[in-house]
Amino acid sequence: MSFAAAVIALALQGAPISAPPQQQWTPAEADFIARDFEFRSSERLDEVRIHYQTLGRPHRDRRGQIDNAVLLLHGTGGSGRQFLAPQFANELFGPGQPLDVERYYIVMPDNVGHGRSSKPSDGLHMRFPRYDYDDMVALQHRLLTEGLHVRRARLILGTSMGCMHAFVWGESHPDFARALMPLACEPIEIAGLNRMWRQLIIDGIQSDPAWNGGEYSAQPAQGLRTAASILQIAGAAPLYFQEQWPTRDAATAEIRGRVERAIAGLDANDVIYQFESSRNYNPWPNLERVTAPVTWINSADDFINPRNFAYPQEVLARMGANARFRLVEETSVTRGHGTHTWAVNWRQDLVDLLARS
Repeated sequence: MSFAAAVIALALQGAPISAPPQQQWTPAEADFIARDFEFRSSERLDEVRIHYQTLGRPHRDRRGQIDNAVLLLHGTGGSGRQFLAPQFANELFGPGQPLDVERYYIVMPDNVGHGRSSKPSDGLHMRFPRYDYDDMVALQHRLLTEGLHVRRARLILGTSMGCMHAFVWGESHPDFARALMPLACEPIEIAGLNRMWRQLIIDGIQSDPAWNGGEYSAQPAQGLRTAASILQIAGAAPLYFQEQWPTRDAATAEIRGRVERAIAGLDANDVIYQFESSRNYNPWPNLERVTAPVTWINSADDFINPRNFAYPQEVLARMGANARFRLVEETSVTRGHGTHTWAVNWRQDLVDLLARS
């Protein structure tokens, strides 16, 4: 189970009666091959596979250009499939909803290093190129422009890592998207506590003798247990957890079960690359390059993006009238970092963003 999947699993536990009903979404799936790709590290691959899923159909304007593409960008360790979770999809994709698939062409890629896209566990292990967020966005751009022939997106919406990608998009391709919606991140260098817990995950795996420089015959169990334990803390929601597991025994049993389930779905090298890919993310110096309308949402109970940072006010001052920020109030039903996946918390913000862009 990936970090993004673990966050979704955290959110689904003990879901309140207001959770959206189950609905089946069946996306189309395909692979795009980016040929002769050079990473920022100067490493190259002859082919990089980007797996993606789509809902809806492309619509063309009078000039023949696709004008309804929406790019959804997943979190660290996740995949495009996370957006099919009912608390996201059933709030957004249905008839008359903000991203009604009868109106919009929804594109949900697996980023390089994730899901069914090219990644270290395919065979190169630690010889896989050391990708970063700029490489990820470059591959997303090639998927849209070369693979799907999209020249301008109606919206780019990203959660967690995808939130940070949205800021990178806004700076590197300021005219590509008509609107940006980053959910659950900060547009600052990965430093402080955010870098520390990521580094602990990497160090925990690499200090396990079974890791063997990435050439392990079996997954390094202790290293992955360290990683999974830290991920559970990073994705937790204090008020919600206290209400759902109010006794010592219940809390102990729950967290031990979560860690065991998470370990079963992790690959050690993939995890290292996923968390190390944030190493040089820092849109802060160039925020003025972002000219598209932006609605940026964080949640007050997010361990990773604390409520008392002053950055939002500074960002709004620098990005101007096109930028909006809202902090979702902490309650016993918000989901910490995973609040980004419960669209009921910010659906109206999305409606407003689409209207003003």
